[in-house]
Amino acid sequence: MIKVLHNPECSKSNCALDYLKTRQLAFEVRDYQNNPLDKAELRTLCAQLGLKPEDIVRKTESVYQEQFAEKHYSDEEWLDILAKNPILIQRPIIIHEGRAIIARPAENIDELL
Repeated sequence: MIKVLHNPECSKSNCALDYLKTRQLAFEVRDYQNNPLDKAELRTLCAQLGLKPEDIVRKTESVYQEQFAEKHYSDEEWLDILAKNPILIQRPIIIHEGRAIIARPAENIDELL
């Protein structure tokens, strides 16, 4: 099953859902703003992406600019920050068969499937 970490207020996230729908692929959606990932799930996600926690941070978000910019955090600290501030997680993220990809642009999904 394809899993989508989705923010319904994000146009890129909505494009990824449309991309999957047009290909008639079955998928499960998790609105990670309303159903945040915990630290363990984030650790697993980073491993599936092959990225460090800081690499999945949206550095354009105002909360990042106001609270976290120009500071250095360990991977564990970033996992805590992301668990408490899910708005900072890159989106959309598509997970399939133990691997994940940031689906921006939506065509990146093809690399995963």
